Amino acid sequence: MPEALSLAREAELDLVEIAPQANPPVCKILDYGKYRYELAQREKESRKKSTNVVIKEMKYRPKIGGGDFDTKTRKVGEFLADGHKVKVTIMFRGREVAHPELGMKILERIAETCGPSAKVEATPKLDGRNMVMVLAPDKKLVPIKAARHDPSPDDPAVHPPSSADSTPAPQAPAPLPAPPAAAPQPSLPTPAAAVATVTEGALAPPAQAS
Repeated sequence: MPEALSLAREAELDLVEIAPQANPPVCKILDYGKYRYELAQREKESRKKSTNVVIKEMKYRPKIGGGDFDTKTRKVGEFLADGHKVKVTIMFRGREVAHPELGMKILERIAETCGPSAKVEATPKLDGRNMVMVLAPDKKLVPIKAARHDPSPDDPAVHPPSSADSTPAPQAPAPLPAPPAAAPQPSLPTPAAAVATVTEGALAPPAQAS
């Protein structure tokens, strides 16, 4: 021990007893402040990974109606889907306790309804005037339900085609038809020719009657 203390002082570190129950005890030369910090971080990570399981309770009556049964059983399914255990209690009143088979039928019906996502952790049993059964989520099915879909990069739903890819390429405009050829128009006499024709007609002598 004195030799270990001297080595720790020379290294300016601490001598920490790791396993005091061992024979001989196990010690380690290290920075005690850093050791405490790392230990606290490990404890913090372990608390994060630990699941906080809460036991919920749902109470039924032997003469429960169909609507109330569906509502309560649907709520039990939600508790199981969230990872909680559910304590199902059948409450007997008066002479109803003499007919435990009524409560057993209700519990069996609940277990059958929640069967795909739950398992019976504690079988039905009488506890005074109550009949109790505990359901727990099925660990084999809950992670599959909670797993998120991880689509592939090639999934068109994740990467839809861009507008540039979906827009068709512009096409060259079609050539316009050639205009029809103009019909030839009759040539008109020039003004000079028209004047000459009129003048000649005016100067011609009238024909004499014979």
